[in-house]
Amino acid sequence: MGQFMVFLDISIVNLALPSIREGLEMSEVSQEYIVTAYGTVLGGFLLLGGRLGDTFGRRRLLRAGFVVFALASLVAGLAVSGPMLIAARGLQGLGSAMIAPSALSLLTSAFPEGPQRNKALGVWGSLAGIASIVGVIVGGLLADGPGWEWIFYLNVPIGLGAALIAPRIVPESRGETGEPGATVRRRFDTAGAVTLTGGLLLLIFTLGEATRIGWSAGRTVGGLVGAGVLLAVFLVVESRAAAPIMPLGFVRKRTMRTANIAAVLVFGTFSALFFFASIFMQQVYGYSPLKAGFAYLPLAVAVALGAGIASGLIAKVAARTVLIAGLATSVAGLLLMWRAPAGGSYAVDLLTPFVLLGLGCGMVYVTLQIAAFTGVSEAEAGVGAGLINTSQEAGGALGLAVITTIAYHGLAGDLAAAGGDPRLVVAAQEAANHDAFLAAAVGGFAALVVAALLMPRARQGEGGPDAGPPAGGSRPDEALHPVGGPGGEG
Repeated sequence: MGQFMVFLDISIVNLALPSIREGLEMSEVSQEYIVTAYGTVLGGFLLLGGRLGDTFGRRRLLRAGFVVFALASLVAGLAVSGPMLIAARGLQGLGSAMIAPSALSLLTSAFPEGPQRNKALGVWGSLAGIASIVGVIVGGLLADGPGWEWIFYLNVPIGLGAALIAPRIVPESRGETGEPGATVRRRFDTAGAVTLTGGLLLLIFTLGEATRIGWSAGRTVGGLVGAGVLLAVFLVVESRAAAPIMPLGFVRKRTMRTANIAAVLVFGTFSALFFFASIFMQQVYGYSPLKAGFAYLPLAVAVALGAGIASGLIAKVAARTVLIAGLATSVAGLLLMWRAPAGGSYAVDLLTPFVLLGLGCGMVYVTLQIAAFTGVSEAEAGVGAGLINTSQEAGGALGLAVITTIAYHGLAGDLAAAGGDPRLVVAAQEAANHDAFLAAAVGGFAALVVAALLMPRARQGEGGPDAGPPAGGSRPDEALHPVGGPGGEG
């Protein structure tokens, strides 16, 4: 439920934005913050949320996150002005930042590394893609039906209900340190939390704004420099902290490090895909918002299939192999979208790339989640969950900012030159969207190269001294003491 809610609310407002803007009399610029407020706060607080769960109890933080999310959703539904709604969306992001790492670390703590955890993460991974698609569809239905307020009211009973039933289903878990709980509280890394969260908030917000105000704007340059300074200070603080919020040795785990680098590239690619595919179907193919939402259904089914395939394969072959296969499938789908012509048909030009993209997305997402937790102890589960989720959010913001800049470069001039001719306008929009799909394919290929060059070749139970922890779900003791010689390719 936590995973579903977090990803549902990333996408559910997209098709309702015109109704919200009209209902609250918001400007074009201010409506963007309905989306970015949620994503910025979510991305900025994820690592802090993971460490808070490790320190004070993951189930406790999960329940608190559900309550915060539900109450924020109620305020959003009751909003009478744009600023009130934007503030409520930011509070939703805070609740999600408490839910996402707590839920993921609880899951990885409940299932041992190997087939059981792989299957659980297969379900987890499929829910992310399915929720994103369901959000688009439900957002369109509710906005066209009872009103946009209900996209937020929907979360209230779900969030409060999840908080109530969690103690009956989910065991409490925290990072064990061997010290009394009071001592853990006194040693919480406040300076690290402040510098990290501030740096991530500023970075993700600046990346989102760059597409609107330009990369050379003083605010963009200043924001990037400020984020870099805060994150550099964070590294200094962590090197000296007695109980760091993110132990620097944590990022030395080869498979986990590579999974997070790939996640930044992959989620930049997928974030741009969903953004531009929605625009492409409406501007170039002339779909209504509701029709565009339902057009995603095969993609959602394919995500679930891809996640199931990955969770089954990863115990038999190296995580590297599964990840490369998923990325190759995704890149193929993006290249087909790049060639989809204006005036084409859904069955001929969109269905095949959507299926390929769904399969690739499911395979990649699950494999990255499993790789990010290979050899991670239970005490570090919250940090691991926060880190992989942060990589996804930061990658999504960065990828969308860069690809939007590429796609829309020169579009204003092309539209002006079209002189209102519908055929020329569609041609200009088609070219911009095609540039976006090609740029996304390049990002996916870059992730494929990272996986091929950096991820260990060993599968479970194999590896050599330079292979790093075995990918694909070996036990922590096997990761520390691999058996056999250099691992093969599965």
